[in-house]
Amino acid sequence: MTTKAKSANTATPQHPDSDHWLVRPATVRLLWIVFSILLALSVLADFFVEHHPKFGIEGTFGFAAWYGLITCIAMVLFAKLLGIFLKREDTYYDD
Repeated sequence: MTTKAKSANTATPQHPDSDHWLVRPATVRLLWIVFSILLALSVLADFFVEHHPKFGIEGTFGFAAWYGLITCIAMVLFAKLLGIFLKREDTYYDD
């Protein structure tokens, strides 16, 4: 066996996804910018939509955006609280 063949066999294999386009810092930054712009445009589109609120607060500017954010935060906090009560030891299923 030649030294060239030995070095090829002993080299550490590179992970196939190590340079995936979604994990590159430039791509992540670009995606944050694009999605932030899209979010801002969707909230600003609220100016051009005629609302038919069923209750008073529903007619406020950006209701769907801030209501969705508050609801998401509440669900995460509820899940964390629920996790406190449902948590089991690491060895729960061991004999």
